[in-house]
Amino acid sequence: MSALRVFVADDEAPARDRLRELLEDISDEVPSEVVGEARNGLETVERVPGSGAQVLLLDIHMPGIGGLEVARHLARLSDAPAVVFVTAHDRHAVEAFELNALDYLLKPVRAARLAAALKKAQGAGPPADASLERADARAREYLPVSERHRIVLVPVTDVLYLKAEQKYVTLRTREREFLVEESLVSLEQEFAERFVRIHRNCLVARAAIRGFERAAAGEEEAHWRVKLEGVPEALPVSRRQWPVVRALVAEK
Repeated sequence: MSALRVFVADDEAPARDRLRELLEDISDEVPSEVVGEARNGLETVERVPGSGAQVLLLDIHMPGIGGLEVARHLARLSDAPAVVFVTAHDRHAVEAFELNALDYLLKPVRAARLAAALKKAQGAGPPADASLERADARAREYLPVSERHRIVLVPVTDVLYLKAEQKYVTLRTREREFLVEESLVSLEQEFAERFVRIHRNCLVARAAIRGFERAAAGEEEAHWRVKLEGVPEALPVSRRQWPVVRALVAEK
């Protein structure tokens, strides 16, 4: 039996050490090899893609990004690992895992339970995104962008607008543009508190709105354009969305 390639992500060094020791203890039953470690969510997303990991032992509560959001980002990989979540006893989290068929280990982790989880994870594939989303209904803090076989995480707070174009959504920050493989409708639903729709194909960050200007004569759909901080061009506001956008600004 070939060794199972395992990646360990936990912000506490003693917890990572214990998982390593347990993996050695159960090596006769479940041969494994630790192919990488990470101390937080960002490191996990950065290091897992090149590790060849088949299983990710993932702590739920880590600095930066929580484990459930990390799993959602990694699930987009073509060779995404199976995930076994590791958590201190948290009744809400445990109920969410069980309800959505997500595998988990409670700290302190026991050898027998770890062995059972690894056996179950072999060949299981990554958890379903829908299950992860239901287990943690909070909006994500980052949006994932695939670039050259790696995942780039863009903080949602940096996003100025999201614009649907053909099969992709263009994400704009002050520095550059990215392509996101998510629908504008799903992004609008998830980030309703942060973005407002100004057109059927565009959402803008509420906090980035700095003013409005009259649209050029002859524009069929728009008679106003919105000006955003950090974006040189003004974006058209459709006649249908104008009352919503105007009311939003009036509330500021």
